[in-house]
Amino acid sequence: MIIDSHQHLWQIGQNDHSWPTPDLADIYRDFGVKDLMAASHGLGLTGTVLVQSQPSETDTLWLLRIAAAVPLIKAVVGWTDLASPRAAENIAYLARQPKLKGLRPMLQGLERDDWILSADVQPALEAMVAQGLTFDALVFPRHLPHIDTLAKRYPDLRIIIDHGAKPAIGAGKPAEWMDAIAAVAENSNVACKLSGLLTESAAGQSPDALTPYADHLLAVFGPDRLMWGSDWPVVLLKDSYRHWFDWTIRWLADKPKTTRDAVMGATAQTLYTLN
Repeated sequence: MIIDSHQHLWQIGQNDHSWPTPDLADIYRDFGVKDLMAASHGLGLTGTVLVQSQPSETDTLWLLRIAAAVPLIKAVVGWTDLASPRAAENIAYLARQPKLKGLRPMLQGLERDDWILSADVQPALEAMVAQGLTFDALVFPRHLPHIDTLAKRYPDLRIIIDHGAKPAIGAGKPAEWMDAIAAVAENSNVACKLSGLLTESAAGQSPDALTPYADHLLAVFGPDRLMWGSDWPVVLLKDSYRHWFDWTIRWLADKPKTTRDAVMGATAQTLYTLN
């Protein structure tokens, strides 16, 4: 079983599209299901988790319509305004959609690093817990202390940190990130995606530079709370879907089979409650 726990689809100029922007020429075009099939051809994917890329309910509903028609897409992580007075009602509606498994508020782009702890967001978080939805945390290392607080405040909220919290691999200064991610990992309700690391590397940097970061994530989360994701098509900013997949398989090659199976599929299946 191989599950890609993090991939996107978008249409330029449609569904409240605001990103990617034209300066990101490698990904500034439409990406649809046929593109996903072509990029992952021959890799034996069992399923994928489709993650929102726009802070828009219109985008989320579009993703849900696609997922309903595509068996390979097992889950959608969508978006709704968690600070809205109608957030709990909107979350209840979205949770009734069979493939909606989580929400992602895109914390990395907000002015306040501690926004998720503000009072007006708390009813939405309580609704997510009640509906059994995951919370995908799109964050930088500076956000991790607030995610730690969130995890302690809501021990029944399943939190999944995207892209390993985007360590500054290109800068080669991992110490602060390593300590912060290890502290968050002490919360049993927090998991992490082995995705997006390639994008955080510097131009021309060897993929081997990713190894200590991946090793650390596996050490602090363990295989039952670490899942592989492609972050396609964003990964195209640095390399291809296939090369990132191959790198992960090589990195896992000397690990126990139970670890390989968990990271490449079983963890995502469990934490996103995939059928």
